[in-house]
Amino acid sequence: MPSKTSAGSGPAAAVDPGDAFTLTVLGCDGSWPGPAGAGSGYLLQVGGNVIVLDAGPGTFAVLQTLVDPAEVDAVVITHHHSDHWTDLYAMDTQARFGRRRSPLAVYAPARVIELAGADRTPMLEWRPVTHGDRAGIGEVSCAFHRTAHAMETLAVRIDGGGRALGYSADTGPEWAISDLGTNLDLALCEATYTVEHEGTAGHMSGRQAGAAARDAGAKRLVITHRWPTVDADAVAKEAEAAYGAPVEQATIGREFTL
Repeated sequence: MPSKTSAGSGPAAAVDPGDAFTLTVLGCDGSWPGPAGAGSGYLLQVGGNVIVLDAGPGTFAVLQTLVDPAEVDAVVITHHHSDHWTDLYAMDTQARFGRRRSPLAVYAPARVIELAGADRTPMLEWRPVTHGDRAGIGEVSCAFHRTAHAMETLAVRIDGGGRALGYSADTGPEWAISDLGTNLDLALCEATYTVEHEGTAGHMSGRQAGAAARDAGAKRLVITHRWPTVDADAVAKEAEAAYGAPVEQATIGREFTL
């Protein structure tokens, strides 16, 4: 039987325009989890495909309130910082002792695979990706583009069900969302802090996120990865001013339909 997932630099997988595409926030705190918070993580459901996009600390607990982990087809990890991937350990443990029958495909940069220990468990099937790669996960196509962040960090364009999501992962303003292509139905973009912090930590402010989504022509902007100590309303206000339209804020459990 053919594998449901594949990786490489070939053409994107075909999609069914009738499939629904939803994004549910599993965690959205920047750099460290705040009280009752969680690191970066998102559940994507596109027709019959179930994908976890980043798996920061605390996200697996939220995932289990939404779907059976055995139903997850693949995990996509954007980079090696611990607030984006360390709940893979929990996913692996549950897979080994739970009901999962086959290894879980994990698409990630080489540094993540090195840190996690590629040979540590048979239940994670590592599929390395880098800048310019594409991965087909069922009817979903993922295209990877390196951002302006520490070591190799990969933004992702995800096409499925006739819709397109652009996820910035972590990046400074030197990278542009428009590098993920045109016709983004939703840009999920980091807005870690406000304008006074610009240039201090290799991330984007609300103002910079809004400008990046505007320049990319994204139809909607959802901001995420806010530091827990930064005021959410302040980040959203400057993002909206730069974007020129209402901006939505990621919060745990919030669902967005593309």
